[in-house]
Amino acid sequence: MSTPTTPAAPGSTALDPAIAARLKRTDDGLLPAVAQQYDTGEVLMLGWMDDEALHRTLTTGRCTYWSRSRREYWVKGDTSGHVQKVKSVALDCDGDTLLVRVDQTGAACHTGDRTCFDADVLPLS
Repeated sequence: MSTPTTPAAPGSTALDPAIAARLKRTDDGLLPAVAQQYDTGEVLMLGWMDDEALHRTLTTGRCTYWSRSRREYWVKGDTSGHVQKVKSVALDCDGDTLLVRVDQTGAACHTGDRTCFDADVLPLS
């Protein structure tokens, strides 16, 4: 797996050009990707994808993200065993967010929680 210091530039990957043309990326070339458990609707985590990560996700059936902190691609579960098998990928109506429906094995959060939203529920007033 390549380890670039910045995400791939739009158009520099094998992502279908018709899909790439529909994406509205952040200034650094990324899209937020919400991972959701396909059968329960549980929101698991938020990751970031560039064109290359999306291409890898669509073609391998495994979620690939761009790690902003490590500055490299990572396939969810390669080190933890907590794999995300892709069931579907949808682009929102604005073209600026991805919804990746997955079958999650184990914890989705790096803290060991099932989701990244389990540990810090804010009170409503």
